[in-house]
Amino acid sequence: MSAPPSRPRRPAPTLVPPDPAASPPAPAASEAPGVAPRPREKRPFLLDFFPLESEKETRLSRFYDRLREGRLSSTRCPRDGELHWPPRTACPGCHSEELEWIDLPEHGRIYAFSAVLAGAPLGMESEVPFAVGLVDLEGAPLRLFGRIDGRPWSELRLGERVRVETYDIGDGRWFYRFRALP
Repeated sequence: MSAPPSRPRRPAPTLVPPDPAASPPAPAASEAPGVAPRPREKRPFLLDFFPLESEKETRLSRFYDRLREGRLSSTRCPRDGELHWPPRTACPGCHSEELEWIDLPEHGRIYAFSAVLAGAPLGMESEVPFAVGLVDLEGAPLRLFGRIDGRPWSELRLGERVRVETYDIGDGRWFYRFRALP
């Protein structure tokens, strides 16, 4: 058997210094004339684990408003009865945008979990180690992913009951997590 033909090597790219006479690059959208620059955020936007929540930034702002009220909710299509997770702006089945908001159960059971021992998302590095997992909600055909607090990850067990809780992440935005029950 003969050896496969060798590929020709590509020459290394030549680095060309910028031409000082060339026109400057176009301004970013936030620097465009007439557009106010976006205020500097605590975390870089692309590395921010939590979404922006206001009505101006998302059509799902009611989800976050309900989290502020202590309620985890989602959408259901009254036409076909489908319960959605995550919440939607349109039904993926019939494409209706006439969805209703419903509160989800407050309790569930751990289906699977893992420990975050390193490489935590930005802003959570000091909280390592912590647990994340999948939780089957009691009374709803949904399995949600989230953080599991309440005891060390090494003491959690599959099938253990948890309670949904909402919390302020520290900058006015809200999210949910699960708390292990005694």
